[in-house]
Amino acid sequence: MGRNQSNGKFNYNNIQKKDKNFMYDNFKNSNGYNCDFEECNFDFVSFRGAHFKKCSFYNSSFIGAEFVGANLKGSKFKKCKFENTVFNSVNLDGVDFREAEFNNVIFLESDISAAINIEADDIGIRVFNEVPEIIISDELRNTVEGLKENKYIKDARIFDTKNGSINILTVMILLENFNEERLIRGLNTLKVEITREFHTLSYIIRLLEKMF
Repeated sequence: MGRNQSNGKFNYNNIQKKDKNFMYDNFKNSNGYNCDFEECNFDFVSFRGAHFKKCSFYNSSFIGAEFVGANLKGSKFKKCKFENTVFNSVNLDGVDFREAEFNNVIFLESDISAAINIEADDIGIRVFNEVPEIIISDELRNTVEGLKENKYIKDARIFDTKNGSINILTVMILLENFNEERLIRGLNTLKVEITREFHTLSYIIRLLEKMF
């Protein structure tokens, strides 16, 4: 079977998609089963709510990609490259990371013990069993909460959680890349300047980097 798309969702079943460029695509709530995505580019892709089970991503790239609430059960990521990648609340049951390359990759509330060929102390990854605790100034908190006034930022769901509270992981990552003063100034600018749809935190980081 081939690919069907409706309402912005991708549905792949038993297909082969080798050496394809999916950079910047939005795979939110998409589905894939028993598919071959060998040597594909998934840089800066959002897999929020996606279900890709028993798929092979051999030697593919996931720079700046984000897996949030995704189900990757039984999939294989042999020799894949993960850099500045986030796995948040992801089902990793039987997922194989054999010979994968990790650079600044975060696993939050994702049980890596259920995966294969990856350990919590592997170089290049950080594992958080629960949301980390960080101190946020009132000014930064107010700035982040004010971002919801921008429709596109609000729709991206990058800065908030399901219950409407601030996404602490997002703030933590941003503070690791920018000092608070610049971050506040940059976010206030983006609140006005972002006028298009986007899907990942990596997009925000790239815009902020251009400012500074």
